[in-house]
Amino acid sequence: MHPIEHFKTVSEHRKLVREYCFRLGLYRQGLMHDLTKYSPTEFWRGAKYWQGTRSPNNKEREVTGVSRAWLHHKGRNKHHFEYWIDYMINEDGTVGFGGNPMPKRYIAEMFCDRIAACRVYMGDKYTDASAYDYYMKGTATRVGPLIHPDTAAQLEKMLKVLKDEGEDAAFAYVRQWLKEK
Repeated sequence: MHPIEHFKTVSEHRKLVREYCFRLGLYRQGLMHDLTKYSPTEFWRGAKYWQGTRSPNNKEREVTGVSRAWLHHKGRNKHHFEYWIDYMINEDGTVGFGGNPMPKRYIAEMFCDRIAACRVYMGDKYTDASAYDYYMKGTATRVGPLIHPDTAAQLEKMLKVLKDEGEDAAFAYVRQWLKEK
């Protein structure tokens, strides 16, 4: 068990997301981001599976076959595209399963979340390309229809601007995008 280290990791992540959200004018989201990580369901599992270099949810999943902390977390935090997955009625009347489009403010928070997670877990190895590379290596190649195509395209664009043009340009891009109708 590593409760102190896990608490520090979660708190540092939240601090970074708060700063990033504030840069975008998302004050409430910055303050409320990931508060469920302090709930018993998420916190004690995170402390048990903490490694400091990646999400404890991944370790819990490897050990037990499922991450109960993640199931709790993604069902309560709208900045995760998994929150927006639901059954759908297809045009032919069959039932499907897939992602719904996310509101802009939650896509922007997801962008902030991904940067902060990479910074916290990668430490000195972090670059402006880290969040894009992690997304493209993992999420983009595995989730297919679970993330809505519009949500995926917008997140990829934000992360690509970060990778190619740097943090200031990426946040300027996201601020402008949030203002558009």
